[in-house]
Amino acid sequence: MGDNELLVDLFESQKLAVLATQSGGQPHNCLVAFAYTTDLKNLLFATRRDTRKFQDISVNPPVSVLIDNRENGEEDFHEAVAVTASGSALEVDEQERVQLKDRYLVKHPYLAQFLEDKGVALVKVEVEEYLVARFDSTEVIKPHR
Repeated sequence: MGDNELLVDLFESQKLAVLATQSGGQPHNCLVAFAYTTDLKNLLFATRRDTRKFQDISVNPPVSVLIDNRENGEEDFHEAVAVTASGSALEVDEQERVQLKDRYLVKHPYLAQFLEDKGVALVKVEVEEYLVARFDSTEVIKPHR
């Protein structure tokens, strides 16, 4: 299986990811409903602007996003994969929001009303690299910018 195929298969099979931000030198992790762009250069999530995660990325844009397929069973030691995307998060502008909103809603159509709320930002993470980890190995994948 090729690198891009591995990422796409994982991203298609999972709805939630763990977003890691930081403020005041302390890490903060939270769940986000994510989507991705077909070129794998960006991950997307929606959040209210009054949340800690949005405040954190507004001040400190470097983030990581963890997406994994573990099922908390013995087979995870042989089959589970975890991908950590590292990059910078920023709210998309109105023009880009029109394009990326549709991509996000393909994966999460039940969040359409949430995304229409004026207090909700659509955020993209411009991915610098993906770290693919299995129980006993790791590999780095860099999306072409």
